[in-house]
Amino acid sequence: MRVPFNRVASRTAVDSARSTLAALTVSVGTVGLTAAAARPGLLAEVDQHAAAVRDSLDGDRTPLTSAALAGYAEGVRAAALEHGWTPPTGPVDWSHPEWLLTRLLAVCALARALDRD
Repeated sequence: MRVPFNRVASRTAVDSARSTLAALTVSVGTVGLTAAAARPGLLAEVDQHAAAVRDSLDGDRTPLTSAALAGYAEGVRAAALEHGWTPPTGPVDWSHPEWLLTRLLAVCALARALDRD
């Protein structure tokens, strides 16, 4: 049985997006969201960043998807790397996280919400 090419590409894209979001969750999301749950100030920052990500992806008009979130996270990270940002090599101080990590944490929070729906 032959599968149409567009069906294979879509599934591959979904798997790739989920893989990207899973890697982000492992590197930033799990520890960061736990820290945000214990720090109301950080949680408020994450919520503000999540609203900005939703706005950027036109989330009020179209439902957010794993692919959109993964693409956004990859784009933000790539731009940061081009400007000299280096990912943390050790534990992150979530009491004063840098803007980029808070933004990526917001993507993780949005992705987690997608998984619940």
